[in-house]
Amino acid sequence: MSLKAIAKELGLSVTTVSRALNGYDDVSRETRARVEAEAQRRGYRPNTFARRLKMGKIDAVGLVFPVHPVPLNNSVFMDMVGEISHELARHEIDLLLIADDDLADKHSYMRMVQSRRVDALIVAHTLDRDPRLEQLQAANFPFLALGRSQLPQPYAWFDFDNYAGTHQAARWLIAKGHRRIAFLGESNNQAFITQRRQGYLDALQEAGLSAEWLRAMPPSRREGYTATCDLLALPEPPTAIITDCNTHGDGAAMALSQRGRLTGDNPVALIVYDGLPQDSIVTTEVAAVIQSTREGVGRQIADMVRQLISGEDIARLQVLWQPAFSPGETA
Repeated sequence: MSLKAIAKELGLSVTTVSRALNGYDDVSRETRARVEAEAQRRGYRPNTFARRLKMGKIDAVGLVFPVHPVPLNNSVFMDMVGEISHELARHEIDLLLIADDDLADKHSYMRMVQSRRVDALIVAHTLDRDPRLEQLQAANFPFLALGRSQLPQPYAWFDFDNYAGTHQAARWLIAKGHRRIAFLGESNNQAFITQRRQGYLDALQEAGLSAEWLRAMPPSRREGYTATCDLLALPEPPTAIITDCNTHGDGAAMALSQRGRLTGDNPVALIVYDGLPQDSIVTTEVAAVIQSTREGVGRQIADMVRQLISGEDIARLQVLWQPAFSPGETA
């Protein structure tokens, strides 16, 4: 089925039909709707490869994530990736996952950049001073950072106010009378991790409280479980625990539940960043810092990437979302 047949049926030029199907803004909305409806009726699909060559676009976006630690173990991250991919696919844009080893001499994402195999990159788990972003800026390649970093030039970013999430959680516990508040956090220097830790530390400092119950560890249920057991065995155990991810939170919830301390007469308050995983065996509604729905995040990031590819002003592509707090049954 050719463009000529559609053009003849609608009384339009082949050029107008082609530009309507390729999304050019010099075609009126009414004309574009007529062309798309006729193309759909005839089962016409454009030659995607030819269109890409003509428009100078690949219709592919790369998502760069670190090998250490592996975020693919995190259900929140994977849910977000799935939603981004789903939203981009609605606009016939492919999402490629690119694992990056920060200790390697050569980075796989730079091969994508140098060969122009993607139109833009999404860079996840950024650092306060991120050499990946500096390298992409130097190469003048479009990217959207998932997190804020200190860079010499403005750049596109999407982030949650991770500091506010843990700061609010700690202040909530302090207002409830807790004075021994533990924090189970990841042991790396990614920006969102350091921001969540700092929110907790500042809230305790403002209240004149000790942070001696802070623990840093790899993100896993086992680590969260073990750390919670160790904390409970202290001569002065914490009366409340905040975790900076849901894997730590799930381990902590299991440890507390097994000891009858998640609810009941002598509970330890628990607040989990992102809430418990959907597959958690703990059924208690645990207090949580919530970062919006996965669908909402996916749509936001996909929309920003599409604007970035189309040449939108970078200053308009800097978005900070505020988290919400849900006290559940454990705070």
